[in-house]
Amino acid sequence: MAGKQALNIVKMKNMKKKGVPITMLTAYDYPSAKLVEEADIDMILVGDSLGNVVLGYNSTIPVTLDDMVYHTRAVARGAEETFIVADMPFMTYHGGIDESLRGVRRLMQEGHAHAVKMEGGEEIADTVKRIVQSGVPVLGHIGLTPQSVNQIGGYRIQGKDARDAERLMNDAKALEAAGAFAVVLELVTEETAAEISKALSIPTIGIGAGRYCDGQVLVYHDILKYASPYRDKRFVKTYADVGTIIRDGISQYVREVKDRSFPAEEHVFKTETKAVVETTLYGGTKEKVGTTS
Repeated sequence: MAGKQALNIVKMKNMKKKGVPITMLTAYDYPSAKLVEEADIDMILVGDSLGNVVLGYNSTIPVTLDDMVYHTRAVARGAEETFIVADMPFMTYHGGIDESLRGVRRLMQEGHAHAVKMEGGEEIADTVKRIVQSGVPVLGHIGLTPQSVNQIGGYRIQGKDARDAERLMNDAKALEAAGAFAVVLELVTEETAAEISKALSIPTIGIGAGRYCDGQVLVYHDILKYASPYRDKRFVKTYADVGTIIRDGISQYVREVKDRSFPAEEHVFKTETKAVVETTLYGGTKEKVGTTS
């Protein structure tokens, strides 16, 4: 929205201190980014969830760095005054640091992101630290990490017992120590997420992690039911059923074309009216008013 001041990582930390919740939503293209920004969102996440909701994959794993750059650049054009975070896709930050930095560089320079997001905890802390030292803000992501879904045995709730809660706490503290500006907690029990949020000086952004995180993030297509078929999720609230509106609108268009009620009189263009001069039998002239094609 015009005149909006983009959020930054300093403001986010102050919001946590003041108890002001941070709002975050995904967007994957220019029109969705425009609408999200106009709704006064704090942050936009260009998530690799675009693999599921935009590209038709059954997981985020097939999403490439080229995909992320392309979609991030489109979002940046649509939301010029909003803080934009782009996901580092599968296996782009688990090799050498040079390879990781090349991916980060592309998302920042070509995609125009303001920050990157990386899934993992203690095992990626050194990489996070090096990227932060290079001048790039990093958003951590622990709990249910979709890029590791095959390893962790599916989409399971995290932090359900003391041992798992301790693991998540250690991961969160490792990311904080590495310089991450915030941490996403996905599908984490409310109690565990609350303890992590209290223990960290940086904000936590929850998705299916209960009421006590410092902010919330959801997927654009989920809160708007923009999918067919749409699968309900317990941690998602539907704010508009856009999918049904779109489907009904297109169905009406099909019906009206079939029964020839569209286009109607108000949708067509006519040739301009002008005078046609005719020569009379007597050598004179008269005007015949009509239309010509």
